[in-house]
Amino acid sequence: MSDLSDEDILKAHGLEPEPEKAVQYSPLEARLIAGFEDIIKFYDENHRAPQHGIENDIFERIYAVRLDQLRKISPTPPYLERLDTYGLLAGNNQDDAPLEDAEILAAFDIDVDAADEEDITKLRHVSPMEHRRAAEEIANREVCRDFERYSALFEQVKADLELGVRETRKGIKSEDVKFGSFFILNGQTLYIAEKGEEFKAPNEQHWDARLRVIFDNGTESNLLWRSLLRSANTDKTARTIADIEAGPLFSDVDGPEDETGTIYVLRSLSELPEIVPIRDAILKIGVTGSSVEKRTANSKNEATYLLGEVKLVVDYKLININRNKLERLLHRIFSDAQVMVKIKDRFGNPVQPKEWFFTTVEAVEKAVELIKSNQIQNYVYDRKTTRFVLRD
Repeated sequence: MSDLSDEDILKAHGLEPEPEKAVQYSPLEARLIAGFEDIIKFYDENHRAPQHGIENDIFERIYAVRLDQLRKISPTPPYLERLDTYGLLAGNNQDDAPLEDAEILAAFDIDVDAADEEDITKLRHVSPMEHRRAAEEIANREVCRDFERYSALFEQVKADLELGVRETRKGIKSEDVKFGSFFILNGQTLYIAEKGEEFKAPNEQHWDARLRVIFDNGTESNLLWRSLLRSANTDKTARTIADIEAGPLFSDVDGPEDETGTIYVLRSLSELPEIVPIRDAILKIGVTGSSVEKRTANSKNEATYLLGEVKLVVDYKLININRNKLERLLHRIFSDAQVMVKIKDRFGNPVQPKEWFFTTVEAVEKAVELIKSNQIQNYVYDRKTTRFVLRD
């Protein structure tokens, strides 16, 4: 005879198990839980806690600031402790967040510099009425039942930001709040899924509209257009995620008056013992505003060229392009294949050149093609096959 469960025993005695009472969280507690769940998801995907640093993408930096603030709550609230299966809240980060992190987003509207002086449950720069309004709007959020329709959009925007295809700008302007727009507000990414017809409420001078707002944690809210703007005004770290820039990145029309630079791909002829075994497998990818010949004329004495002669493999002329931004984009695309080798410069100082990659000319050509067609954010470079594959 099989063992009876507790539920079976209760039923045998004519008793029904008492249903578990739904836990009620305050708006702030729900907000902290949602923020911590984002951090846990980051850990699941990256197998490490989020870190500060200008070299990391904006989402990781948001999560790092959030985690710093959560670690300062003492004792750790039970509702967070139950979620902390990875021990992320243990200890306290003694290092202050870098200035750029504090300027980008202070998690949960908490002043990073004054965190030791103020209770974490107090919102900064928010009047009591605005605080209540923000809390009401948070409390009115519901689970987004069709979030699968939007999750891919959030992942796409994240990939765009990581690659530099999209950028963020400070603040949220009224004209930007429209269907299809993305914003970062109070540390969360949100998407305007619908915008209703404009209307004028009784005794009101200004127009308003009802919005369907989807949040990256799988919740949604039917906010008024002006309510969203008020929330943005109280969050000094609110940011607009800019649309992908329209127009071609390159032009087929040759014209010296429009030419702004050149992408160049070089092969190394260096005789350094550290380089000889790998030099046929690596390429240097760079962007210059002058001629490639002029840029590489002194390659034998420059560590960035591995203290040796170089051979130009292929180049691409740029038309009306931000060279620095494009170079950062190319280096980020191939970052997983970056050559990690240290050499000594001509003065004997150890250096690690950063513009050499284990890749092929065909892969660089494919990258240029994907950038030109505004499709690069949909692909990732696979170092093992030296090919671009669609993102999952």
